[in-house]
Amino acid sequence: MSDLQDPSQAPADAASRPATAYEWLGGEAHVRSLVDRFYDLMDLEPLYTELRAAHGPSLDDARDKLFWFLSGWLGGPNLYIERFGHPRLRARHMPFRIGIKERDQWVACMAQAMADEQVDAELATRLRESFMQTADWMRNQGV
Repeated sequence: MSDLQDPSQAPADAASRPATAYEWLGGEAHVRSLVDRFYDLMDLEPLYTELRAAHGPSLDDARDKLFWFLSGWLGGPNLYIERFGHPRLRARHMPFRIGIKERDQWVACMAQAMADEQVDAELATRLRESFMQTADWMRNQGV
């Protein structure tokens, strides 16, 4: 369970919010929309050149995998685990160069996608913090 799902980590007024970040985000359609915007930005924005280059010619497989992963990570259906088992994020990403630049581009691209998708400001802040922690942990290059 991530801290996004842990009620003890929520402010006192959290009782009026959905029980999970998945529900807070708006469920399946909104998670898919966020992921699609993320990958659209990666294709469109020169700021994410290195990040885009790491994904190969097509983003279709990555779109689906991130959607499936985020669904479960945010407290919704465990779509990724049902298909592939434990995510083993770090091991699955080892073949790809992930340095500070790639980490920062990933987090910035997702932050821009969240802003474009009008994710609730408090949720976006919490997600950005969690994404940064995870992205930093995924680094396998010093720079």
